[in-house]
Amino acid sequence: MEIRPEHIKSILATDCGSTTTKAILIEKRDEGYRMVGRGEAPTTVEAPFEDVTRGVLNAVREVEELTGRRILDGESIMTPQRGDGGVDLYVSTSSAGGGLQMTVSGLVLQMTGESAQRAALGAGAIVMDVIALNDGRRPYEKIRRLRQLRPDMILLSGGTDGGDVRHVAEMAEILVAADPKARLGTGYELPVIFAGNQAAQGVVRECLEARTALSVVPNLRPTLERENLRPARDAIHELFMEHVMAHAPGYGKLMTWSPVPIMPTPGAVGLIIEKVASRDRIAVVGVDIGGATTDVFSVFQGVFNRTVSANLGMSYSVSNVMAEAGIDNILRWVPFPVDEVELRNRIKNKMIRPTTIPQSLEDLVIEQAIAREALRLAFEQHKALAVGLKGVQTQRTISDIVAQSESGSSLVNLVELGLLVGSGGVLSHAPRRVQSALMMIDAFLPEGLTHLAVDSIFMAPQLGVLSTVHEQAATEVFERDCLIRLGAVLAPIGSGRHGHACMRVALTAPGQKPVEHAVPSGELMLLPLPPEAEVELVATPERGFDLGAGKGRAIQAPVKGGVVGLIVDTRGRRPFELPADPAHRIARLKAWNRALGMYPREV
Repeated sequence: MEIRPEHIKSILATDCGSTTTKAILIEKRDEGYRMVGRGEAPTTVEAPFEDVTRGVLNAVREVEELTGRRILDGESIMTPQRGDGGVDLYVSTSSAGGGLQMTVSGLVLQMTGESAQRAALGAGAIVMDVIALNDGRRPYEKIRRLRQLRPDMILLSGGTDGGDVRHVAEMAEILVAADPKARLGTGYELPVIFAGNQAAQGVVRECLEARTALSVVPNLRPTLERENLRPARDAIHELFMEHVMAHAPGYGKLMTWSPVPIMPTPGAVGLIIEKVASRDRIAVVGVDIGGATTDVFSVFQGVFNRTVSANLGMSYSVSNVMAEAGIDNILRWVPFPVDEVELRNRIKNKMIRPTTIPQSLEDLVIEQAIAREALRLAFEQHKALAVGLKGVQTQRTISDIVAQSESGSSLVNLVELGLLVGSGGVLSHAPRRVQSALMMIDAFLPEGLTHLAVDSIFMAPQLGVLSTVHEQAATEVFERDCLIRLGAVLAPIGSGRHGHACMRVALTAPGQKPVEHAVPSGELMLLPLPPEAEVELVATPERGFDLGAGKGRAIQAPVKGGVVGLIVDTRGRRPFELPADPAHRIARLKAWNRALGMYPREV
């Protein structure tokens, strides 16, 4: 079916999550495409239903009830639109049944192994393990691990084009010896994608073609200096549809309803982040913090990266956050004394009762402290993977070497960051939007001027898959109905003594005189902005501080309004340090909370 965007007046999009199926209805109005209705229902991929379409139909029925519009024709979706009934297009994403789980391999862990990992993560997969010749494990340990994992598919990479074939053959032979079985059962042929040295294709076919559902695509690392991840990502999406989704209960029927392939939920979120970064020509970071995992997406210098922190979440994995961050790092964000044993008990109660929500203001503050650490740890993991190509020989000047020693090889440059988007219950549903803003600021420590937003009801997956066939509708709804603009944060690099001069900020709203503010070091200040309008910012730091233009140099930039405003953060960067003395730290936290109006009363 040919999709002609100019003829599409209505769109139904669903996301089949692991527990909830969400449906949104989009219509073309005079002002453009808008979301007009939303429904949700429990996902029905498991017993007793074992048919994902039941949950989809239930969610769509809720949309019908709320909008008064007929969408279903019996037990299917009516397409195209006829009069006021039906829709012109139906699209869907899915992470039901555990999403897409993969194992990847490369010859060198830090080179082709990382490239393969980036390809799989970018396609929306959870990477269960990275197997490489130099990963420190003996061959029998790799074989045993491959047998244990039971992934949905395996991505095999290794070697640059025209390079040595022998080592690639060795990895293929390990795979043959392991004879791994797929998660969906022994009668199911395990998909394997080979995206390595083209000269090794014959050897790989000989080893694996008779034993697996082998697909061969162009090398994801054709030379040391270049990555080509798109063919591998496209193959992952295609095999996800043909093999994984085709075997899941009810997906065969669901696929016949849509002319657009069903896409893994995280892969679709990544797509909409890429589209926004490309459209606005800015660097973007998006984060989705869930109960079990935290996904981080970024686009810097036009390069997209995604990571999954599978052990960092707010309910099922909350004890892992405590273990990895350490109890002291959680307590440093709590503005009142807490007994360590009591805090551990609170966290473990949340793990064994994952659907509970905070019952008191103190509970909420502690939950948001844990969220800061989960976000911080997930972003640290992301920065470690979102790196320039390793193994590349480049000519460098002394200044390049100094810069690299300061920032490492990560592509993530917080001074360049233009937009930080948060989603997930703890961010999207915080009682006050300023709480979401400060959680992201404390976790990510943005530098210079960065705009902040949250995904109001997590419709980014549906809009991501929609963007593959109708980019205008997807980006218009994303901007108008999905994103809630919080405002911006202005944070200079450098630190000074508390109370000493740091910078001056002048804001000029359309048709008004500039309003100036002097902001001392060690403070948070909230400056209101008109919610819809754009104001002109001129910020002049003191000599020891840098807003991205150099120490002591002023910056001038437009700032979009939002529901929170402009948060000026002079608490320090490189380093950012909270007071070591507990009484002093609690006093500072309380003062910052008061300055932003974080809570209805002091805690």
